[in-house]
Amino acid sequence: MSWNTFGRVLRFTTWGESHGPAIGAVVDDCPPGIALSEEEIQPFLDARKPGQNKFTTQRKEPDAVRILSGVFEGKTTGTPISLLIENTDQRSKDYSEIARTYRPGHADYAYDAKYGLRDYRGGGRSSARETAMRVAAGAVARKVIDEVSIFAYVAEIGGDRIDPANFDREEIARNPFWCPDPQAAKRWEALVDEARKAGSSLGAVVECVAEGVPAGWGAPVYAKLDSDLAAGMMSINAVKGVEIGDGFEAARLTGEQNADPMRPSLNEEGNDGPRFEANHAGGIAGGISTGQPVTCRVAFKPTSSILTPVESVTRDGEATEVRTKGRHDPCVGIRGTPVVEAMMALVLADHKLLHRAQCG
Repeated sequence: MSWNTFGRVLRFTTWGESHGPAIGAVVDDCPPGIALSEEEIQPFLDARKPGQNKFTTQRKEPDAVRILSGVFEGKTTGTPISLLIENTDQRSKDYSEIARTYRPGHADYAYDAKYGLRDYRGGGRSSARETAMRVAAGAVARKVIDEVSIFAYVAEIGGDRIDPANFDREEIARNPFWCPDPQAAKRWEALVDEARKAGSSLGAVVECVAEGVPAGWGAPVYAKLDSDLAAGMMSINAVKGVEIGDGFEAARLTGEQNADPMRPSLNEEGNDGPRFEANHAGGIAGGISTGQPVTCRVAFKPTSSILTPVESVTRDGEATEVRTKGRHDPCVGIRGTPVVEAMMALVLADHKLLHRAQCG
């Protein structure tokens, strides 16, 4: 099976290829009566769309979204919400030379092994073009969880990390790297531009924070909030690692260092739940949200489409070298930041509805 649907209650399905006439998504089981318009979805797509600066692919796509169903008189109807974006700037001829050659790092061989054929034009379904529809679906999910605030930022490019002491949330929207550290953003300009001019690419780490998630979302065993978050983030193109909270760093701590101490938190009405002194767990314990910010870290590999020749084989098993022509991101993690936010929203919205279904 191809398995193009994600979620349990709030489910979304994406369709379309990188060089096809259009891409789309269907969001099912969104509650009725929620105000929704194309104008509310578009800003999130604008944040992700290509060709905005020299640090991303120069493919020019307006990514203008259309709502085809599921909304009447400005509100969701409870029926499937169909979203469509037309592809307008395909250059399929850029890929003609690799029609019978596997690009290392791409899904070319794996797709061929599974299906017996592949769409070589930009990778077809394996292209990051598909993530535009996740962002559109994520905009719908944000309307379901209006009590939650989500923001993501790039914390590392090419091994160069931000300095937490320089963290400025307002700075994230002021530079093309979604970087909260202005000094790191300045360094990254030279770093990414150097890789771009050399025909190479760099990896990145994106961190995501969801504030306002109430305690109780998730489940103890097979629908853990953190396991669904990990699955959602790992499904994003080029993602090779996901950490919740401290992630792998937790393995280097002692039990007392890793604990999230709690103190009483009282208001005028009495007990208001615990006040946490730390958040090593990333806002999730036993698969269920604790009321703290839900945090995760997502590692993007370097873009596999590079101009540097790499050894490979043809579909007939002959040795060859591949240089991937066309327009590609020198650091795919930059435009991956809005996608990470979208997947966080989609997972949280699904779990809000799951929680409501069981607990009222």
